[in-house]
Order: sequence, then structure tokens, then C-alpha cells
Amino acid sequence: MQDSTWIAAMTVATAAACWPATAPAAEAVKTLRYILPAAEASFDPALGRDLYTGHIIEAIFETLYTYDYLARPVKLAPSTAAALPEVSADGKSYLIRLKPGTYFTPDPAFGGKPRELTVADYMYSWKRLFDPKLASPNSWLLEGKVVGLDALAEQARRSGRFDYDQAVAGLEQVDRYTLRIHLTHTDFNLGMILAYEPLSAVAREVVEKYGDSKGEVAGHPVGTGAYKLGQWIRGSRIVLDENTGHRAEVWNFQPGGDADDERIVRQMKGKKIPQIGRVEISVQLEDQSRWLSFTSGEADLFWLDGPLAPKALLDGKLRPELAARGVQLSRIVDPELSYYYWNMQDPVVGGVGKDKIALRRAIAMAHDVDEEIRLVLNGEAQRLNYPIPPGVVGHDPRYQPLLRYDPVLANKLLDRYGYKKGADGWRTLPDGKPLSVTYTSRNEAAGVLMAELWRKTYNRLGIRMDNQRKIFSDIQKAETLCKVQTRSYQWLADYPDGDNFMQLFYGANVGQNNNGCLKDAQFDQWFEASHRMPPGPERDALYRRMARRLEVLGAAMPAYSRYRNMLAQPGVIGYKKHPILHQEWKYMDIERKDPK
Repeated sequence: MQDSTWIAAMTVATAAACWPATAPAAEAVKTLRYILPAAEASFDPALGRDLYTGHIIEAIFETLYTYDYLARPVKLAPSTAAALPEVSADGKSYLIRLKPGTYFTPDPAFGGKPRELTVADYMYSWKRLFDPKLASPNSWLLEGKVVGLDALAEQARRSGRFDYDQAVAGLEQVDRYTLRIHLTHTDFNLGMILAYEPLSAVAREVVEKYGDSKGEVAGHPVGTGAYKLGQWIRGSRIVLDENTGHRAEVWNFQPGGDADDERIVRQMKGKKIPQIGRVEISVQLEDQSRWLSFTSGEADLFWLDGPLAPKALLDGKLRPELAARGVQLSRIVDPELSYYYWNMQDPVVGGVGKDKIALRRAIAMAHDVDEEIRLVLNGEAQRLNYPIPPGVVGHDPRYQPLLRYDPVLANKLLDRYGYKKGADGWRTLPDGKPLSVTYTSRNEAAGVLMAELWRKTYNRLGIRMDNQRKIFSDIQKAETLCKVQTRSYQWLADYPDGDNFMQLFYGANVGQNNNGCLKDAQFDQWFEASHRMPPGPERDALYRRMARRLEVLGAAMPAYSRYRNMLAQPGVIGYKKHPILHQEWKYMDIERKDPK
């Protein structure tokens, strides 16, 4: 999933200067105050594709599966399903049984009657991903997998109407609570995909009552999750209230390998889920505002981005003055790939001619990734040479890249392939026309900072660089149309398998997640083969070939995986950052003490 935040202003207030002297008064309803660093998008699971909107969708809607809260490495667990799927030996059939007694949040769309969740709701919701009118960016999750589903979409493209009532051979409803999925090919990752929020259950009645002309329900989310939408001021404030009709759940997780897990188990074991009855979310774009909100006690949980790290961390640990106040730190390396791409369909930087490949490879070799980590992220990232990050199945820590930081060699490469320097010191294209590259970034301070770092890179090569700054949602739209020439991009794992990262470069995903618009027959052949393999040495060997192919083409360059530093106020109980879940609100508790 796209991570929609990036680097912001470096000047912030110090913690000691603005920390609250007393805690807020106790509340009748336990309320957690949280901050999103980017505005939300559609609350429709079929349309959401960024990390922050995913926070809200994950709280309101439910998938069949989720992840064990404490288990590391992460472990799949039932959510609305009664148990993990029964998978055939060939990996082509999944039998899933649903827990009876799960109900959608009451809504006028249900005519005043309780509305129970059934497997038909999942079948309907997955069909929505394939409706051409809705144009979901998440159809790639099931494309080419479920027998008959792609054919239904093709029929709709020809007729102009998607028939939701038509049976799909690959979605066999055994009974009200039992579903058998028939796949076109072996896929041992389907269980993890079914835990990703775009595959949540949406009620057909809600879509038909509140959907717009294309069937999107952006602002009236109705799910079966632990929370429901209570208030929404677009781009500013979101309030979630407990769904009091949510099926009964009790906190009963086993400690993992983390020494702190025992404390969390003591704090939470046996409690009703959720303990927090209200989540108040504010959207604050700038680091300084977010930091002040946390240090003044107006936020309970805070994502500490790299630029702010020195204010709270010392050598990766919480500063003593903050620890003394009871502030808590949960720190992980995100299962994230931060990388750079060049649009392979662009007339200047795209194409597979030797001169085009030389241009992209030279740019990659002229960019100092270590400098970016040091200066921009304050060291809050791990260098990554492989397109599959640590903590994800398929990661290869021993992989040695071809493209290394070497500006001298990069300039020689451009000289060799005809990118000549004029009297003014700027290079031209091999045909003598001016050479200029446009780097796209976000339009706040973050974008300025990253653009200036990349300007240094292009200056090392004698290449003019323009900076196009846009709001994040506009960048997303441009990427799906292959209109962004080059950009720094971040992808956080939807599910913890290398398949989720290699699909970023798969030709069939152009217009969805393949923002570099790469269509390479050899890469695609290897990806399709790996897609049908279980994890293991044979698949890993294919992944190494695919990684090398990206380097040879100069299509993309892995950069780093960032640390996730989450700060919690003293009253937050049972919190531990999960590598895959976007938020952990239903598994936490909070206690506020009366001021003395």
C-alpha cells in the first residue's frame, strides 16, 4: 500500500518546552486521540489505496482474516472467519467457514432490521473490484486468480453493465456461512490477500442506497468492524465511535519473542475488545503541528517521522527526559520499500534503447542514498539493495547490487552514449535536443526538501531538473495515467510476502500499482511463474533474477526501509506497533488520571 507521508519541515519545538504539566481529566468514554499526517480519501474499501485512509477502513470494515496482535514474525489469524482456510494440496481451492452472529452496523439501508454478515457479502464485495464502472485500483488482488471473475468483468466491458447476480464458478457458496474459492492456478498467498482491507465485506443494500453514479460509497461507510463513523469533516477531523453491536471478543493473545509482550499480556488479558470507545482523529500536514499536539498532551499516539527523530530519540532509544515522563516508544523497521522509479513510457527517460537504459542507470548511480538517509531521515532508515524488504518472505540480505553510488562512472556512461555537455555545462539528448528531467514531489515543505536533494543528483550529471509539486491525491491520479516522469515512492506491505513487492513492476499492473509503467516480457514471465510457487529456494531464485532485471533495465532502484517510531503517552496501555495492521486501536486501552 502506498505510504502517503514524506519528509516535512526540520524546525520543531522541543519536548521539554511544551510538555503538559498535568494529564487531561478522566472521560466517561475512553477516547484515543490520533493524528493522520495526510488527508483521507474514499472510505469505500474498493477504492481506498493509501495508508492513512486504510486506518479508517480497517477500523470500520472487516476482512475474513487478520493478523495475531503479538506474534512475530506475523501470523495470519481468523477475523470474521471461524478458522484459517482449508487449502487443497495443489493450492487451488480454499474452503472458508464464517462465524455466525456478525452483524453490520445498523443503518436505514437495512429497513430497521438486523443485517447479518454472510459469505454472499464477501462474494458481492469482491465482484465490485471488477466492475469497470467503479474502476477499483485494487482489482489486481484477484485478477487472473478466481475462476470466472475476469470473464464477468470482460462481459461487463462489452455490455456496459456489470451483472452482480451472475454466478461465478470460482466463488461457490456452499451454504450461508461456507464458501469455497476455486483458483485458476496455485496460490498459497490467498489467505494473506483476504486479510487486506480492500477485500472487506460491504453490504449491497448500502451501495445501492448511498452509492454515486459509478457505485462508490465514499462518505457513508457501513461495516461490521469494532468502530463506526461518528463525525467527519473532510481533510480535518474524523471521529470513530464504538460499534456496540460488534460480536463479543476477548483479548487473549499469547506473548511473542519481545520481552515487553509479558507486560502487555498482564495489562490486557481477559478484557473485552475494544476497550477504547471513541477515536478522535485530526489531520495535520506539518511535522511541527503534529509534534506540538503530542507534546502538549492533545494526542495520545504519534508517528515520529525521521525529521523529528532527534527530538525524541538518542541512538534509536527514547531520550531520558521523555522516558522519565512515562512516554513509551514502539520501534520497528517497516516492511516497506522506498525506491525511485523512472517512467518507462516517457519519451525522455523511458524506453529500452541502450541510450535510455544508460540514462536511467547513470541517474541511479549519481544519487547518494546514504546521504538521503543521513540528512533527510536523520538516519531513521536501513539501506536496502533488494526490492523485497526485511521482515517479508523472500527478502535476500546477501544480494549485491550492480548499481552503486559512483558519479564519475555515471558521467562516463552518459558521455559514451551521446549525452554531450554544451558550453553551458548542461547535457543534451543524443540527437542534440535539450535534456531536462522533471522530478515530481508533494507540494509542502517535504517536497521542497526532497526536490533539492535530487537537484544535487542531476547537477552532478549536468542534467537540468524541473520540480513539479502537487498534492498527494493528484500525484496518485497522474501515476495511474503514466504521467509522472520520475519520483521517490514508498510501498508498505499489504501482506508480508515478496509477491506484494514484485507486483509493483508487473506489466499487467500498469494503471494500478506499477507507477513506473514497466512492461517487460521477461520480468512478467518470471513474475507469473513465481506467483504460482510456494515460498522457497526455487521462488527465491526467480526473485533474484527479477531484481537483477530491474537493475539491468534501470527501471527502478531500491533505496531503504524506514524505521517506524510510534510514541505513546503514559496512559496508553497494551500498545505495540504491528508491522502489517495500519492501526491497533481495538487491541489497546487507555487510562487518564485526574490532575493532582
